[in-house]
Parts: sequence; C-alpha cells; structure tokens
Amino acid sequence: MMAQGRRIARPREASRTPLARAALRRAAALLLLATASLAAWAKPAGPQAAACPEPVPRDARCYTGQDDEGAFYWIAIPASWNQVLVMHAHGGPELGAPTLARGEEDLKRWAVMVKAGYAWAGSTYRRGGYGVTMAAEDTERLRRLFVQRFGAPKRTVLHGQSYGGGVAAKAAELYGPVPGSAAPYDGVLLTSGVLGGGGNAYEFRLDLRVVYQYVCQNHPRPDEPPYPLWQGLPEGSTMTRQELAARVRDCTGVGLPAAQRTPEQAARLKTILSVVRIPERTLLAHLQWATWLFQDLTQKRLGSRNPFGNEKVEYRGSPDDAALNRGVLRYAADPQAVAALAADSRPGGRLRLPVLTLHAIHDPTAFVELESSYREIVEAAGASQWLVQTFSDESDHSYLSDPEYPALMSALLQWIERGEKPTAENVAQLCATYEARYGVGCHLRPEYRSPPLSTRVPAGGR
Repeated sequence: MMAQGRRIARPREASRTPLARAALRRAAALLLLATASLAAWAKPAGPQAAACPEPVPRDARCYTGQDDEGAFYWIAIPASWNQVLVMHAHGGPELGAPTLARGEEDLKRWAVMVKAGYAWAGSTYRRGGYGVTMAAEDTERLRRLFVQRFGAPKRTVLHGQSYGGGVAAKAAELYGPVPGSAAPYDGVLLTSGVLGGGGNAYEFRLDLRVVYQYVCQNHPRPDEPPYPLWQGLPEGSTMTRQELAARVRDCTGVGLPAAQRTPEQAARLKTILSVVRIPERTLLAHLQWATWLFQDLTQKRLGSRNPFGNEKVEYRGSPDDAALNRGVLRYAADPQAVAALAADSRPGGRLRLPVLTLHAIHDPTAFVELESSYREIVEAAGASQWLVQTFSDESDHSYLSDPEYPALMSALLQWIERGEKPTAENVAQLCATYEARYGVGCHLRPEYRSPPLSTRVPAGGR
C-alpha cells in the first residue's frame, strides 16, 4: 500500500525531448480531428438531392434528409419558384417510427403546390404517436433548415392538413409575429383540420367505443380480460387491425355487401351509426383510432390517465335509448389528463397573422363542426379579424379538388401582401379562374356556416 501523504511520481517535462513533445502534440491534434470527424459523421447531413416523385413537375428540384431530432423530410422547389415557401404539417398522427416514405406520400399528394410555383417542405415529425406541440416544433425546425440551405423566401405559408391542421393552429400561436422581430410565418392555411384541441376532436370516439361495446360485446369479448375502453387496448396487447376488422364484420356486416348482411347485423350497424352519427365508410377507421391512437395517447403521453369522460352523456338514436343509456359503460375524465391534453393541443385563439381554412361540409373523418369550435376559440380571444373560413360541398377528408388549393393560396397571399381580407365569395371566384389550368373541381359554398359541435357530439354530461 502507498504510504499516507506520499505523492505519485510524475515524469518531469524537462526529461522529454523536443521530438517527444512534438509527437505528443501531433497525437493530440489527430485525436481532436478524429473526434470531430466522428461527430460530423454522426450528425445528419443537410438536404441531399433526390429524384422527385411523380406527379411533382419533372423540372423541379427535390431534396431529402433527416434533422438533428430524427425527423425525415422532403423539400421540392419548382423551376420557376415564386419565392413563396409552403411549410406542410401532415395528418395522422402516424403511430409507427417516422419514415422517408411517409414524407414522399405527402409530397405526392400536395404536388399541386409545386405545380403552382410554390416551394414545399414537409417533416415526418421526430417520432410516431400523439404530440401536437412536438410536431409544431419539428415543422419550425425544418423551416429553419430550409432557410439555412436555400435562403429566406419572400413569404412563408404554414399549411396544416387534418391532424396537421391542429399542429399548424398551435404553431400559428407559438411562432406568431412578435414586435421588433421578423415573423417565421406570414400566414396559415388549414385544410380539413382537426381543430379545437384533442378533447374536442376525439371525445366522440369514446362515445363510439362505449356504444359499439354495448351493441356488439366483442371489443373486448366476454372471454377476454376487461379494461377501461378509454385505454384503447391493454398494454402488451397483440391485437391486429385485421382482427378488429373481423370483429366489426361479425357484428355489423361492414366489409360485406349489404345484401349479404343478416337482419341482425344490419340492425346493429344502424344503431351504432345513428347514435354516434358517423358514416358507414369510416366506422372501422374511427374504431381503429379509438383503439391504437387511444392506447398511444393515454398510456404513452398522458401517464395512463383518461382525458375523456361520458359520465352523464345522454345518447340518442337507438331503438331503445333508455336501455342504451342504462347499459353503456361510463367513465370520468381525469382533470390532470384533460389539462395536459389541452396544454399540448388546444389553441388559445390569440392570432396575430392571417388564417384561412377550408373544410368539406360532409367530411367523414374530421367533422365540419370542428371549424365552429376553432371559430369560437378565436372569437373568445378577440382575434376574429385574422380568421376566414371556407367550406366545400364535398365528402372527402384527405384531399379535396386541385383548383381549390391554388385559389386558397392566392387569396391568402393577397391578404398578406395587400391587407385585403378575403371573403368566402372571393375564394370561390378565384377558384373558378383556376379550373382552366387545374381541372374542374370548385365546390365552394360561400353561404355555408358550420353549426356548433354540440349539434353533432353531445356536450353535456362530460
């Protein structure tokens, strides 16, 4: 053992020759160089040139990459770029890991933006699963990356589609104009938006789960362990989408031609659709969201707490509403979960830049009444002067018609550039002028105003 207080002997600097000292300096420099090289290798490279997918114009330039947080992205710049950048926030949310293929799907779907002369950039977000504020941050990170590589555009429009509409509505407030500094976004376009926050947007899917279970008794089956339906599925469940589709088919006949359904299946289907007020074609999709998205949201994002309640909701539309209301499962929302979901996803309505929306009146996925929820939030914040809503007589969700989107962009940019707030009639007139180039497809209804969400989804008793 070393004697207490004895110092470890160190080689004296004087004993090293000049050559030895030079060798040590070279070794240290090489070590620093190797460390820097490893760091550069580990850091994602910037945008890399890639072949543009069809139907993006052939003369456009496309780029792909992965940002520092792990989000993939696609960028497309038309040959005759008008110096306006469209930052796209996509729908979903996807529940698996992000992939470059998902970004390619978005670019292909929104190729009309590139055809109209706009640069386009879209992030896959850093991870799958629910996270509105996270997705807003990831979209803003890509905007900054675009500016670093390609320079600042003249104007930047944030476009949110579906779930991405909620993302863009949140980002409009997180990154809105601040006095004394340049604003990252000049305007916002929300199409088919899941608006008003996650509580408003998804509460009806708890209604669907409890009504479906009352009618069908097979999700879960009586011989399976019970669990609170707001959980979506128990942790560790191996149930697949194909298995859920088979259960829905067994109970309601969905997936079979109507002529092949039994009278009992037809009756059960009618009850579910009448009470929850969704179309048959999206019943399975809504059940899937109320299964796997609920599992992600409640268990992974909210600490296994429930943000949805139906304790005293009165359901109507069945052959025996009294029996239905006695028999459905009831759940109380956890206040902490409600607050956490609202903090992440609910906009405050404090707009400081132009926001233009488009929603199909018969949207089967994100009800048109969600526009009313958003309008009410903006009105309560005293910011109505920054919001214009338009509606189309269509029944799709993921994409409407080609000429409508360039018309919306033109109206929004005129508002930004000239301060001329458009009306729904102005947008409809602009759309008609774009049909010669983009094909017939203007279905705008300037006179329409969305009804309150409470006319579609029971509001009382939650």
